[in-house]
Amino acid sequence: MNRNITAAIILVVGCLLTVPVYSQQGEKPVPKEFAIPTSPLFDLMGAAPSQVARTSAIKDFKVDWSFRNWRVNPNLAIQAQPIWELFYNKKNLEKYQQTNRLQRMLASLDLSVGTIQIENGDRRIGTAIKMNLFQQKDPLLVKGAYDDVQQIFTAELVALKQTERDLLASLDTLTKPADLQKARLALRDNDQLLATYFSRRNDAIQEKAKEFINDNWNAAFIDLAYGKIYTYGTDSAGNLKTLRINRNSGNGLWVNFGKGIGKRGLVTGLVRTSFYQEEVKFNIKDNVNGTEQEATTIADNKLITLGLNFRYGGPVYNFFAEIIYEGKTIKTPIDAVNEAFTAPPGKTIVSSSVKWDIVRPYTINFGGDWRIGRNLVLNYGMRWLMDKDLKTISFTPIANISCMMR
Repeated sequence: MNRNITAAIILVVGCLLTVPVYSQQGEKPVPKEFAIPTSPLFDLMGAAPSQVARTSAIKDFKVDWSFRNWRVNPNLAIQAQPIWELFYNKKNLEKYQQTNRLQRMLASLDLSVGTIQIENGDRRIGTAIKMNLFQQKDPLLVKGAYDDVQQIFTAELVALKQTERDLLASLDTLTKPADLQKARLALRDNDQLLATYFSRRNDAIQEKAKEFINDNWNAAFIDLAYGKIYTYGTDSAGNLKTLRINRNSGNGLWVNFGKGIGKRGLVTGLVRTSFYQEEVKFNIKDNVNGTEQEATTIADNKLITLGLNFRYGGPVYNFFAEIIYEGKTIKTPIDAVNEAFTAPPGKTIVSSSVKWDIVRPYTINFGGDWRIGRNLVLNYGMRWLMDKDLKTISFTPIANISCMMR
């Protein structure tokens, strides 16, 4: 069996077998997140099926695996929230619930690191940070949502313990075999209810939590993120070689935002600026003898990315469609050369020879999310890349598996 298929099976099974754990408020489990999105680093790398991300206020360690086909090596990213882990990840949530808005923003700061190998064999390595600036609903701030369930089960526990005491006392006074047998059977049934009390209570609270998530999965949000990526050529053994000087290596600063439409819709947007250096190749012509020689220069460039996404569904499964526009701030390669290079006296830059990496401005993505379990989600989609004349360049399937490590 292909090694990547085996790895996928192991990852999925491992996530499904992970014991569902919820943060504790006293003894009551509550949900930590409305969704399990892909890591900010994969957002920056374009390794996620959807390039317009949903909010990512996770409160546990998470691993992502992204792939476009079965031939490339596993593409992994690890995501965590260090401030939350250090200061607020407690059994009792009172400390977090007493924080102000700035402290909650800092607690939402998450860090992701990872790597992917693209189809041409280049290895991309990077890191990203992301912070939630606004969250319409925070599941960890919910108070009293589960009190009715708690009261019912508290009353049941008191009644079960009293019944146990009464039945144990009756065993010392009953003399008829039929009465003793009846009391023993009643005591056994009572013991079974006591043994399953905590699991039944937690199941009831979790069902209540599902209702809360269903009502708020598309709550409004604003996220701010920054990331840095390095891309290297590799040899046949996978060793890193030359750093690629193009849009695949650089920094990115972006904002994600979204707002719900009713109970089933969610509109999200993306505004991102990528800062990078670009290697531009061209020829220089000698004005006297007409000979040409190759030359290169490094120009600073920026890439503007705008995206709009619409999702329909719910927290368990939903479908999306989105459109992305990308464009360089330096419009033509000759402009880049003129900004970064001055031809020596007696020589002229051959404009027709200037070359750089071409950006395909339009992308349409469509696909969906399937939250297979509390800890596991499958993101999938198709990426339709087009040039400035709306001519199709590529049509690529992309999938991503995200697993909460709890």
